[in-house]
Amino acid sequence: MTGQDGNMVLCGSNGYERKYYFNEEFDGLPDAIKRQLQVMCVWFTEECGGILTMEFTEDGTLEFKHSTTEYDGYYDEIGADLKIKQFREQGQELLEALELYYRVFYLGESVEEQDS
Repeated sequence: MTGQDGNMVLCGSNGYERKYYFNEEFDGLPDAIKRQLQVMCVWFTEECGGILTMEFTEDGTLEFKHSTTEYDGYYDEIGADLKIKQFREQGQELLEALELYYRVFYLGESVEEQDS
């Protein structure tokens, strides 16, 4: 599953449809991590509205992408940016581990390349 930019989508939540999406290609991740990702995505859309996706770029960086419809007057863009900053700070170890997982298992990099 790829996003609009051609990035590999890990997961996402749609506040309009009240749905959570998880890319089955990453089904090998531990259940605890999958639950943690679901909580992050759903919490984001419950608090800020709109749509959130977590996507891997070509180089393996994990990005948070949030968007809204042009008619959504309730979407909190400032709150969305602050929530993503909070996720990055509080979940730094998890996000770095996911990036390493992606680089090793999907991009074929060796662990030694990551240590340098």
